[in-house]
Amino acid sequence: MTIIRQPSLFSIQELYDMEPTQKYEAIISAIDLDAIYHNVTKKSRLGAPEELNYAAMIISTFVRYVERIPTIKDLVKRLHDDIAFKLNCGFLVSDSIPSEAAYSRLVTKLEACNILEEEQEKVILQAVAEGFIMDDTVAIDATHFEARDQAPAKEEKPKPEPKKRGRKSKEEREQWLKEQAEKEANLPLYDKKIEAQLDAS
Repeated sequence: MTIIRQPSLFSIQELYDMEPTQKYEAIISAIDLDAIYHNVTKKSRLGAPEELNYAAMIISTFVRYVERIPTIKDLVKRLHDDIAFKLNCGFLVSDSIPSEAAYSRLVTKLEACNILEEEQEKVILQAVAEGFIMDDTVAIDATHFEARDQAPAKEEKPKPEPKKRGRKSKEEREQWLKEQAEKEANLPLYDKKIEAQLDAS
């Protein structure tokens, strides 16, 4: 009787490479993920079951800033292309990658409950208590913005008042005649009318 040896789908090295690492453990361990997870998941067992791995989505949202991934679109693409990154974020191999719309709904829920601000304050107080932050005033930049060339702001010039059409009023005509007479009187001799030049001789 012949023995048929079935080949393995993955080699031992491939399985080892796909094993989740502790790459982001130092960052994630300082954040109370349970409190954040409680605020974004369903509170009732009724309705359609949630198929998304919200815990991994929350972790990947934080990891996105660590890895300097600029947009959610790039994050989704990275999760599709990099199996090790997917596992490091807490997803299972069998988990489907969330869409951009799913991440957008997650961010909306996080903004509505203000849980991120509360967790940020806890982390700051813990850092102060442990001596990592010595100053009483702390400035935190939660995101990274790339500087881009921007055209200087245009100076708004005041719009000239439109000239009135039609005949001038009596007062305006008298003022205009007076200005014309002063202008002609200040002209040099050769720019004046011939009659004025003859009188000068």
